[in-house]
Amino acid sequence: MSERGGNSTTRLLHEVVEEVDDLERNYSERPKEPWKGGYVKSIVYGGLDAIITCFSLISSISASSSSSGNVLVLGFANLVADAISMGFGDIVSASSERDVVIEERRVTEWDVLNGREDEQRELVRYYQSLGMDYDDATTVVNIFTKYNDILVDQKMVADKGMLPADQEAKPWKNGLITFASFMVFGSIPLLSFIILIPFTDSDLVKFVSACLVSALGLALLGVARARIAGQNMMFTTAITVFSGVIAAAAAYLVGWLLKHVAGLEG
Repeated sequence: MSERGGNSTTRLLHEVVEEVDDLERNYSERPKEPWKGGYVKSIVYGGLDAIITCFSLISSISASSSSSGNVLVLGFANLVADAISMGFGDIVSASSERDVVIEERRVTEWDVLNGREDEQRELVRYYQSLGMDYDDATTVVNIFTKYNDILVDQKMVADKGMLPADQEAKPWKNGLITFASFMVFGSIPLLSFIILIPFTDSDLVKFVSACLVSALGLALLGVARARIAGQNMMFTTAITVFSGVIAAAAAYLVGWLLKHVAGLEG
């Protein structure tokens, strides 16, 4: 009995040592840095919106019994128009966001210059709320007081949750990436119609093919998103495909209801 108990204790200690070794190994490995993480939003947002938008258009046209030619003409016309709109929208959005941060910083700078003592006390309280004791928070703020730009930046974070505007950021790059992502991923649902034209005249076959190709495009988008952002590939891909499937199914259901319930025909 004693020997069995000793063996059990030995195995337990061995398992504990292995777990500790695994933890130390995990903490010793440096996490991978995201690749071009700043453009993830433009790539993912543009690509996901493109696939869903184009497939929704295909679904509505197919539900109205229109020809494949109409699908291609309307599909590509809509693709180019939406890509341009999305690209310009991203440029305007990024520019407006940067302008707001710059203007907020001007206001904060005025507050610091005209009420430095009050601003310092508020910053001390902010650092205390983060877990610093009073003496350490006071020491940090006194150091920042020597550097006006740093003090203003810290007040921006504390009061408004805003980081300083990135002066090197170029909104047109985000817009161009959104445009390119929209064009590339938005073309995917239309490829089945182009590829199958010489082989079949069945619109149903082409529509089913568009469904499969769209799912593949969503999967590729999920893989790209995982690679760029350094996320778990299987989970990210599954979430991306699932969100696209839900949106596409809703679009097809609306098209079916408009045709069979409301009696609208293409």
